[in-house]
Amino acid sequence: MKRIPIDAGFIPLVDAAPLIVAYEMGFAGEEGIDLRLRKAPSWSTLRDMLVFGQIQAAHMLSPLPVASALGLLRGLPRLNALMVTSLNGTVIGLSSDVAETLKQAGFGFDFTDAVAAGEAIKSLPRPLRIGVPFLMSMHTELVTLWLASLGMTETTDYSIHAIPPQIMAQAVGNDELDLFCVGEPWGSVVVDNAQGALLLPGSAIWSAAPEKVLATSQDWADENPETTNRLMRAVWRASKWLSKPDSATMTAEILRQSQYLNVSAEILDRSLKGRLTINAQGDTRTVPNFIEFHNDAATFPWKSQAAWIGERLAERYHVDGNGAPGTQTVFRSDLYRQALGPIGANLPAASLKVEGALNAPSEVEAIDGSMILGANHFFDGSIYDPDQEK
Repeated sequence: MKRIPIDAGFIPLVDAAPLIVAYEMGFAGEEGIDLRLRKAPSWSTLRDMLVFGQIQAAHMLSPLPVASALGLLRGLPRLNALMVTSLNGTVIGLSSDVAETLKQAGFGFDFTDAVAAGEAIKSLPRPLRIGVPFLMSMHTELVTLWLASLGMTETTDYSIHAIPPQIMAQAVGNDELDLFCVGEPWGSVVVDNAQGALLLPGSAIWSAAPEKVLATSQDWADENPETTNRLMRAVWRASKWLSKPDSATMTAEILRQSQYLNVSAEILDRSLKGRLTINAQGDTRTVPNFIEFHNDAATFPWKSQAAWIGERLAERYHVDGNGAPGTQTVFRSDLYRQALGPIGANLPAASLKVEGALNAPSEVEAIDGSMILGANHFFDGSIYDPDQEK
């Protein structure tokens, strides 16, 4: 059988693993796909590669398809999120100078305590310079949600700067940033280079944040339904393989290659297992479920996730009206059900849920009986009910 060629782009991050593993472990080939991976230097480049047809699919920031539905990617095609490819996997860190300032001031708190960490941040001179990989990203949503709870406002108390992930350490080392939020392994690289320290995992702010998605243009998905199904199945199977406890070591060896992340397997193994070195002194912390690729319905593209992102983007970019209802359709739970139901994926009965309402894993109704959803809570106890939109 002749394989269908698909060019797919990625940014060198641990959470690109589902797409990379789909190729390296043969899942794409088994689905009849000739998957050709292309590494991009920045999120803006990857976005443009996708919307201008240089690639057909991409490992993508979850807010970008939502932004396309809101008209924030002016003149560019509408993007779809076919499935979520990772929850969490990000870290918030400090420059060495800021870390030393907090240490000298006597601040001490648990690595996962966002409230206590926030009180420490409030003590710092302002405005703070904060690096994120892209302005329309889950990194920005988590940071702004967190800082707003402290009564801090953008421009007055902090400024946000877009820095490609793989040069975040360089920006911190050049004293261009006070804080940063970035996907692994690049936070660990900052620490290993003795340029800063880690303050929190992103999961301390939202325990089930949809970080990356498998994205295509809506036109391509509509025009190539069977190819879309094959691609989704390949990436879903890779995500399932990544959820195995013994997959981390082999995954680290795959990702360390120069055509992918070009970072030591030791750092990648730590990132995949959530065993993070948080400062130059070698202190370590283990974060359960630091990054989730598959378990607890992690790959399902919940329309409530898109609605939450949509409301926040609409408010920040002053989009008229409530953007949430129109944005729900770009998280393609319909295509997910169509592609993955026939191969045994456990499908939730609903496509919307209340975000932030689960303090522990919970059983919910599924198409065939029941399924377990993982903990889903915000650091401040807030919830988002898409049926009670603002």
